[in-house]
Amino acid sequence: MSEITATHTAREAPSFPQDRTCPYQPPAGYSEFRGEGAAHRATLYDGTEAWVISAYEAARELLSDAGRLSADRQNPGYPIVSERMEGIKYQPPSFVGMDPPEHNRHRRMMLAEFSVKNVRAMRPTIESLVDQYIGEMLEQGGPLDLVPAFSLPVPSRVICEILGVPYADHQFFQESSQNLVQADSPEQALQAVGELSVYLDDMISDYMANSGPGMIGRLATDKVAGGELYKHELIMDALMLLIAGHETTASMITLSVITMLAHPDQLDLLRKDDALVGPAVEELLRYLSIADIAGTRVAAKDFEIGGQLIRAGEGVVVANSLANRDPRAFTDPDRFDIRRGNRHHVAFGFGVHQCLGQNLARAELEIALPALFSRLPDLRLAVDLDQLKLRDGGTVQGVNELQITWGAQS
Repeated sequence: MSEITATHTAREAPSFPQDRTCPYQPPAGYSEFRGEGAAHRATLYDGTEAWVISAYEAARELLSDAGRLSADRQNPGYPIVSERMEGIKYQPPSFVGMDPPEHNRHRRMMLAEFSVKNVRAMRPTIESLVDQYIGEMLEQGGPLDLVPAFSLPVPSRVICEILGVPYADHQFFQESSQNLVQADSPEQALQAVGELSVYLDDMISDYMANSGPGMIGRLATDKVAGGELYKHELIMDALMLLIAGHETTASMITLSVITMLAHPDQLDLLRKDDALVGPAVEELLRYLSIADIAGTRVAAKDFEIGGQLIRAGEGVVVANSLANRDPRAFTDPDRFDIRRGNRHHVAFGFGVHQCLGQNLARAELEIALPALFSRLPDLRLAVDLDQLKLRDGGTVQGVNELQITWGAQS
């Protein structure tokens, strides 16, 4: 037993994940993971323990080595970080829950729609949607809830077009997706998975018979009908992309607005210099790190990291909110600075499982945020920051509601 292990077994390890008390800061309790060493013991919600990887270099090293960590949640020892995950652990996985080479085979089939070239071609569509929803906000007037008025419909419309999902059904899949991501129980999560799976099953059957648009239409015709991909595999891959494609970007848009308004000096810089749009988005991604639990893994074999022995079958969580605040990788990491210029964060993960939709997410943020702050120059929160209801730590970080206003003070 190593010295580090002995130290941590002498007392109860701190809990993970923990709830934020500020929308753009990690939980105060995470300071216990930010000390010396790359790996720290943590207590999960059910009392089991796992390793939290907090060091930036260790995070990149492990995420780029599929031989040491497995993303397959059916492996014994895979850490369940929230109760809602209990219900879907034994469901058929999407490609993000697969290990190479199977993961790579699925990912290659979906690359075309999320390539730099395809995302660049979609920018005029994204710009048009952003202008449309800001126009509707201006017509309605404030105060209003930014989430349903802007943050959610923009990425939702975009991912629907990419996947080939009829946007007319958006209310159903947005509600089902939210029920899954923020389920109060395993049963609610399973019900949401079931509803979305039936919906996608019917759509894929229709596209196989009659052809259809988007990535789902292409894969249904070329891969499922051709026998290269099982129908249930496409259902799970499409389900994951549908949820991630609007839920994570919607959260980023909303939290980015909160963060920029809370740092008026940085907002002023952004408004004065269009060249800072890209760097601002990268700093927001690093600073907010909304997807801690995306780095949940299980050790596939014994290995050492930072002098700590981790044994096969032990749970591991690569926490990007900690890696992205590592002072060994980022100078003064708790300071929000859009001139930082660092694109080497791990907000999108790293290695073979690096986020497939990162090009799309960047484009949506680069278009949505400047447009909001330009067309609503006196945009402000209509509630105090400490009144915001934050999501719990076991899901994508964010808020479900954000009341904003603009114009003359009432």
